[in-house]
Amino acid sequence: MKDVTLVVMAAGMGSRYGGIKQLDSFGPEGEVIMDYSVFDAIKAGFNKVVIIIRKDIKDDFMEIIGNRLEEKAGVPVHYVYQEMDNLPEGFKVPEGRTKPWGTGQALLAAKEYVHEPFLAINADDFYGREPYKIMHDFLANVDESDGKAHFGMAGYLLKNTLSDNGSVSRGICSVDNSGYLVSIEEHLDVEKKGEGAVGFTASGEKHELSLEDVTSMNMMGLTPKVFEALEKGFVDFLGGISSNPLKAEFFHIKVISDMIRAGKADMKVFNTDAKWFGVTYQEDKPTVKAAIEKLTKDGVYSEKLWN
Repeated sequence: MKDVTLVVMAAGMGSRYGGIKQLDSFGPEGEVIMDYSVFDAIKAGFNKVVIIIRKDIKDDFMEIIGNRLEEKAGVPVHYVYQEMDNLPEGFKVPEGRTKPWGTGQALLAAKEYVHEPFLAINADDFYGREPYKIMHDFLANVDESDGKAHFGMAGYLLKNTLSDNGSVSRGICSVDNSGYLVSIEEHLDVEKKGEGAVGFTASGEKHELSLEDVTSMNMMGLTPKVFEALEKGFVDFLGGISSNPLKAEFFHIKVISDMIRAGKADMKVFNTDAKWFGVTYQEDKPTVKAAIEKLTKDGVYSEKLWN
């Protein structure tokens, strides 16, 4: 069994939420969503945590959760920074750019601390306990002796990921008969409609969706083979952003999809009935707090999570 690391991407801006949602309180003792993610991962067998943040939130991060994790987690916890000016040689930040470069750059920031299979998650998503165990067991036993990268992801049912307070973006997965990912198509403005859902592709095409569609919530089991592809992909991305230099983002799933199409990787989709909770909007907060309160009352978590 291999060591397995949890990589938490916590450098996003949260513009629709109206604040730093990664640091907002949801649990009975002031826990943030990330507390539950790290707790569940450690219970599942992960033995190292790498957290990607921005330098400008470091002090607040340490006060709200970082000091607690270092004291209570019982595994090594490392912090790395996703900075806008951390670019490959020959590139510079376009004038007027104010945000980092997306999840692909975030994972590259973690490269120096990650030399084993790892699970990448979003800091502001509550994934449920079951998927951590599934993904740990996959990653702890992954075998890449054939030279190909073997990745995995948790596949959520669309009905378990929608917000009652507005539309969301969701990656709808196409999966083959063997359970491997064929493609992920991003759908915008997804919301429930009757017994199904409706969303729009990036080109504006309207799609009717099933609530049983498999959805990616960015819970992906990866190996260090992804880093070389990310480095090359970042250079290619930066060389082609002239049309949208202030807002263009470099997404890790784009690189992974390219690897799959080129036959350099595959990605096993592990379906889960777990309910995802997230805070896209401020109005989502009471729903998430109520869900965590119920899990606490049901004994899934204790009132004092880390004690």
